[in-house]
Parts: sequence; structure tokens; C-alpha cells
Amino acid sequence: MNKELARSLVDANMGRCNADLCLANVQVVDVYNKEIFKGDVFIKDGYFCSCGNSTIKADRYIDCGGKYLVPGFIDAHCHIESSHLSPSEFSDAVVPRGTTTVIADPHEICNVAGLDGLRYMIDSAKGAPLSIFYMFPSCVPATNFENAGAVLLRKDIETMIDDERILGLGEMMNFPGLFMADEKVLDKLEAAYSRKKNIDGHSPAVTDNGLDAYTAARITTDHECETVEDLHERVRRGMYVMLREGTACRNVLGLLPGVTKENSSRILFCTDDCQPQTIMTKGHLSNGVKLAIQNGLDPLYAISMASLNAATCYKLEDRGAIAPGLRADCFLTSSLENLDPEAVYIEGKLVAENGRILEKAPHAPLVGVAGKMNVKRLDIDIFKMKLTSDHVRVIRILPGGVVTGEDEAYIRRDKDGDFIHDENEDILKIAVIERHHGTGNVGLALIKGYGMKKGAVATSVAHDSHNIIVVGSSNEEMLCAVEELVKLGGGITVVKDGKLLGSLQHEIAGLMTDRPLDYVKEKLDELHEIAVREITDRTDIDPFMTLCFMALPVIPELKITDLGLFDVMKFSLVPVEKE
Repeated sequence: MNKELARSLVDANMGRCNADLCLANVQVVDVYNKEIFKGDVFIKDGYFCSCGNSTIKADRYIDCGGKYLVPGFIDAHCHIESSHLSPSEFSDAVVPRGTTTVIADPHEICNVAGLDGLRYMIDSAKGAPLSIFYMFPSCVPATNFENAGAVLLRKDIETMIDDERILGLGEMMNFPGLFMADEKVLDKLEAAYSRKKNIDGHSPAVTDNGLDAYTAARITTDHECETVEDLHERVRRGMYVMLREGTACRNVLGLLPGVTKENSSRILFCTDDCQPQTIMTKGHLSNGVKLAIQNGLDPLYAISMASLNAATCYKLEDRGAIAPGLRADCFLTSSLENLDPEAVYIEGKLVAENGRILEKAPHAPLVGVAGKMNVKRLDIDIFKMKLTSDHVRVIRILPGGVVTGEDEAYIRRDKDGDFIHDENEDILKIAVIERHHGTGNVGLALIKGYGMKKGAVATSVAHDSHNIIVVGSSNEEMLCAVEELVKLGGGITVVKDGKLLGSLQHEIAGLMTDRPLDYVKEKLDELHEIAVREITDRTDIDPFMTLCFMALPVIPELKITDLGLFDVMKFSLVPVEKE
């Protein structure tokens, strides 16, 4: 708010000038009183100036026919990169679905391109109707047991954290470092403390004294709750808890029994990681909100959690409700149960109707984020294991999330100790190849539950350091998949019998493309069809999203990095061999 805007809003209300627009005959969702009232809503200079039964005038009137007017939704935590879309295309995708603001953590692209990645994300958001705020990534890299494209320390944070688009410090995944009061971790926290900015959390399975230590460090939020008890423990300690409904991670239904009228002001909605198929078929943030409503949550509380609560948590004082003096971010819908936006307004301007954006967002040049595939060597030998025992540790895929288990198995080896794949055993070789600095590092391990008989899948989307990850039935198939991936400059490749069956190029840091949502969804659908038809018999996992999380060494239990097999519970590298 500034003096001139205040003058304009006051003048409109006092009849000295007309409002720009009146959305007449609406049922306003009042997230403050948790009620609905009928009236007319006036908008001036992009802000609500009068809401109710005002007698002021407007230059333009739209009779909304008694539809509900809902505050624009605020996604409290997301990774735009997981949509495979540039920020511009992401805006075009989610705005028609009622999301008008997101708080994004760009640690994916920052793990590849450092500060250049963050600058690109900020530049790409300019001119988009969607308000895109960022949290400065706190963990680049996520651990010391992998090689990312950058290392960001306090001095790097302080170069950009004062930007108005940056609301604080991103998810603090390195809770072991915090528990040890590591100086570098505390320095990063101090960069946020000194500016009174938020710090996002990420604390799966952290309880008791550890959770006390975590919250004592003024970490504000958590989106990694698995149980109602997790939710209550965090709210009790003053945290905001996010109900997450994305593509791979979905816990709205699991946590919903823990939401009460008494604690609902501390509950937010987020998507975290959401792919195009989910956005187009189920919605964006609205997907989780609708799911909660359909399973018993009062729509007025659900909508408040998706708007006002997020605005309050992140100190976005100019939005989150329909009230005089706030940004006119809202949408019209005929049903509070289905919440399908029929018209979306941002700053009082109609930007989307009936699921389609009206004017596409401008795109930013790919400065500092293209051509990020620096692989030292590619030949068959890099995939050969030299195992000293048949008794091995195996990463076990657990459907429905990103947590994995640890299994053990007895496998066959050749004379040099390399793993021999057996089509009757659902165990495959998995590799992570460092792609940022040309180190030549290749981490090798074994994985169970992918369901592949023959072929290979490779991708440069491999959370969080985003090296190349590949799973396959043979060294030859794995090599072919990675060679095709490097030719693309990043993305996803599927091969079988040494032939490329399908691919999707990600020209932006190997993580995203500037292609439209419809194109990306079509290509991903095509790849999924190929995967199910040709290489895997598992239909209960996403073969691409599942693979990209196998390199995430901050989510239990076993993961793989370019340095080898990683035990998250021990927080150390472990040998593949059990003996």
C-alpha cells in the first residue's frame, strides 16, 4: 500500500471517482468470519475497494449470477521445476485452476546452475499473471555426500535474499547439521533471522528433542508430516503444517483427521511436486482443497487454509482474502465442493476463463541455465560393478511416496564381480552419473520394485543435485539411454534393445522446457504408455517421478548419489555388499 493507492481507494468509496469494475450479484467467501454473504464487489486499481452492499459506482458491471467469489489460492510450497515447465508456462498452467500466488523453492535449478538459476527463475516470473515468490534454497547441495552444480553459503544468500520476491530461506533439509549446531547451517539461518524472514522446514520422522531443537531454531513450516501425531506435534510447537497433494506425494487424506477448527489456522495447503498430468486432469492446489472438502472438511475452513492462512504465514499482507485494500485476486465458481474456476481475476483483471489462460505470459531468455551436461566419460565400463559378495543391500521402492526401504538379496555375479540381471527377479542396476563438473563420478547400486524386464530409463531430473540417474536391465541398455540423454541436453529417455523408444527434452538446466503444458503432457503421456507397454509391469508407480527421487539423500531409507549408496538413517555412504 502507498499513499496514492490509498487515496484512489478512499476516493472511490467516498464517491469522488468510479471504481473500475463491479462483480455484481456474488456470494462472497469471507475467510475471516468463515461465512458467505451476498453482495457486490468493487475493484479499483487492481485492489478490492468495497465488498458488500455499497452504493458506489463503477465504470463496468458484470452480473455474476449468484456465483461464489473465492479468494485466489496460494500454494505454500512448490517446486516449479517438477512441473517440467518454465515459470512462464507454469503460470499459464496453474492460474486457470485458481492458483494466483505460489511460494516456490528453486533449489532444483540452483543445485544445477547456482545463482544463475535463481536469477533466471526471478526473471522468468516477471510479467506473468501468477505471483511467484521464492524461498532462497538452504541446502545446495542437500548433503555433503553428493556433487551438485553449485555450493551456496551465507555469502551467496545475502547477495539476493533482500529481493522483494524472496520471502525467506527454503526448506531446511539438513536437520542433522542443525542438530549438530553446524556453523555453516547456523550462518544460513542467521541470514533469515537478521531480516525477520521465514524459514521453511523439512523434517520427516523428526520427533521429541530433535523436533524441539528444530522448532527452537525458528523454523516456520513443515510439509513432511506422515501422521496425525506428526501434525499435532508440530502445531503444538507453533509451526504451520502443510497438507500436501502433489503427483508422487499425497497426504491430505492421511492428515485430514488431525485438522480441527481449533488448529485450522495453522494448516496450509501445498503441492510440493506436481506434474502436468495432475495439473490438467485434477487441478493444481485446488486438487488438495477439493479432496479435503469431499472428505468432510468444511469448505469455508478449507478455502481459508488455501488462501488466508498462507498469506498470514508468509507475511503477504496484501492478499489472501476478499476485503477492501487487498489485491483483487479471486475466482468465480458455481460450486464450493468442486471449486472449478469459471473466471479468474488477478489484480482485478480477467486472466483466465473456463480452464484456459487468456494471454500467455512472456518468456525469459535462457541465460546461464542452458547446456548443463558436463559428463567426463561415457562407456560401458562405468556401469560395471566390482562386487565382492553375492549378499547385497537393495533399495526397495515403496509405492505412493518418495520414502524407500532397505532390503537384502543374494544375486548372481560374473567373473569380474558385476551384477547379472535375472528377468525372474525384480532387481535392477541403478546408477547416478555426475554431470556438473566432469568429475567422472558414477555411483552404482541395486534397486527392487521397478518392474522392468528389459530396457533402461534415464533422466537428468534427479532430486536434489540433479545428476543423471539411470535404471536398466544391462550395462548396454543403460549406456544407450544416457548417451541419448546427453544428446538431448537433458530430459528423459526410454530405450529397449539399444533403440530409443521415446524422449522429452529439457533444455532449461536439464530440468524444464519452455514448451507449453499441452505439449509436455502429451509427451509425458506418450512416455508413460511406452514404459507400461514395453519395459515395466508396474502400474502403481510413476516410472519417471519414482526414478528421479531415488537420488534424494534426505528422505529415508536407502538412496543413491554420484558417490554411491547412501543410508539416510545412518547419514553415511554404505557398501552395496552386506558382507
